[in-house]
Amino acid sequence: MSGREQGSGNAAPAVKRYDVRDFFRRPERSQFLISPDGRHLSFLARHEGRQNVFVQAIDADGAPVGAARPLTAETGRDVPTHLWKGNGHILYVKDFGGDENYHVLSVPIDGGAPLDLTPYEQIQASIVDDLRDDDRHILVSHNRRNPEVFDVLRVDVTNGESQQIAENPGNVVGWDTDHDGRLRIAVSSDGVNTTLSYRDTEDEPFRPLVTTNFRESVQPLLFTFDNRRLYVLSNRGRDRAAIFEFDPATGEEGELLFEHRDVDVGGLAHSRLRRVLTTAWYADDRVHRYFFDDDARAMIADLEAQLPNADIWLTSITKDETRAIVTASSDRSAGSTYLYDIGSRRLTKLADAMPWLDVADMAPMQPVRFTSRDGLQINGYLTLPPDVASASGHGNVAPHNLPLVVNPHGGPWARDHWGFNPEVQLLANRGYAVLQVNFRGSTGYGRAFWEASFGQWGKTMQHDIDDGVDWLVSQGIADAKRVAIYGASYGGYAVLAGVTFTPNRYAAAIDYVGVSNLFTMLESVPPYWKPMLDMMYEMIGSPNTEAGKQALHDASPVFFAERIVTPLLVAQGANDPRVKQAESDQIVAALRSRGVDVQYLLKENEGHGFHNEENQYEFYAAMEAFLAKHLRGGAA
Repeated sequence: MSGREQGSGNAAPAVKRYDVRDFFRRPERSQFLISPDGRHLSFLARHEGRQNVFVQAIDADGAPVGAARPLTAETGRDVPTHLWKGNGHILYVKDFGGDENYHVLSVPIDGGAPLDLTPYEQIQASIVDDLRDDDRHILVSHNRRNPEVFDVLRVDVTNGESQQIAENPGNVVGWDTDHDGRLRIAVSSDGVNTTLSYRDTEDEPFRPLVTTNFRESVQPLLFTFDNRRLYVLSNRGRDRAAIFEFDPATGEEGELLFEHRDVDVGGLAHSRLRRVLTTAWYADDRVHRYFFDDDARAMIADLEAQLPNADIWLTSITKDETRAIVTASSDRSAGSTYLYDIGSRRLTKLADAMPWLDVADMAPMQPVRFTSRDGLQINGYLTLPPDVASASGHGNVAPHNLPLVVNPHGGPWARDHWGFNPEVQLLANRGYAVLQVNFRGSTGYGRAFWEASFGQWGKTMQHDIDDGVDWLVSQGIADAKRVAIYGASYGGYAVLAGVTFTPNRYAAAIDYVGVSNLFTMLESVPPYWKPMLDMMYEMIGSPNTEAGKQALHDASPVFFAERIVTPLLVAQGANDPRVKQAESDQIVAALRSRGVDVQYLLKENEGHGFHNEENQYEFYAAMEAFLAKHLRGGAA
């Protein structure tokens, strides 16, 4: 029975208790991509103790030909991502101990050592355009010349030779290309105002088209297929971002292609081969598509029929658009990957992500909404322990007085989505309800909701999290005496703010790479964030005025550490460039000097969050034991 014991009568079947490692161990094979000619698959799999890139030939029916071969042999950290360059090379990135100084590397699929295309000390590099119609070159940006800004170079993936094609004048924060790979767009910032600049050819200087305060955005998505106009995602003069056609000649939005009444539009997809727009997407409780194209609508309809009750994405497609890689996942399943023959509509399964987790043992993720104390509608997700959810769904037992873990997301200008979350599933498997709150400032809900977070760290943003807890307590679902708070990055800040400013609310707290001191956070940003500092001052608070200094002080948990009485677990990477080790050191030292129970997990080979499998195992095992001790509600 798949590791489950069948109950009698109407009782929900018993749920298997999985080992911590089952939720975080790497898939046997993952991140499948197909080569442009459709003759090879690439994927990540374990080699030399880490996730490395493999390649395997396939025949016309998608069947493997010969053995899969490792192309990389990274031993320090897993390869995070890769992509095809033509049919003969794979590109991938790596950093060093979590420092986020990513390099771009190239490796031939027929053998040979990887070549670092950006072999410079203390630089960060990224791919601007993979130049799909040029098998030999890519466009890369990096900050070798000036740590604060990024130039653009054309790089030969076979030998590493590079030629600078655009020098950053000092204020460009983003670059974009047309369908022919020509650098035609530059987005610059003075720290508060953003300017979209354009040129007709690469021989011309960029000319400014439109300048907006950072509160408004005209974001280029792609060129029209004649390379003369743009499709943009804009919230200029409106609350919710929508997709428009944009004319560089006038600097104005033209035809409205798609908008949604309640949420921002998230993005736009197109067919390179057929030169048509295919879909736009947006997310309310779930991700949804709007179709511009009948072929795309028919293909997705077929995939949804074959793979019901799942989120479906095309993650890779051949140049002739006859074969694609498709993933299907849900709130209870980490998903499966398939090779899809678009003409015949044939699906061939390549791998299950986590087949050792029985979907029947996983917990469903329920969209919820409540009203904050000042009248805002707040959206989020509630995950109940799977046995409780099952019994409640059968009408047998209503959830009552459950131990609760509230899990504020990072960012903070991001949001939680419906889908499989191994952290949430671990907690639910241990008997905890989990609440994820898209507090004010979470993205996707319009400009006004986002702006409502400005200057509100530790204030109304925190109130939204507290109000979600109180709502669950008032519903009888959560036990007010058994509530923990866990979060990473900004979520870690929310943990510290919660136990500082409402010291009797939480029975346990887990801060994962969280900010404790807003002054030191703003002072220690990476050099390439400095062009955005003035914007951060408006959004978080400015240390340059007396009122701003006071506000930052009042929102920094480290200055009020004497209020903290809640047992605390802190996890930190020594190489974190975003939330420096000093952020965690400060709060741990302040609490230990008072004898407060603090468990500190510091990893010298990690950055902003633990990436290495063995460190994740240790952290989540510590979390499990910590919550079992202090909530007295989960299975020990």
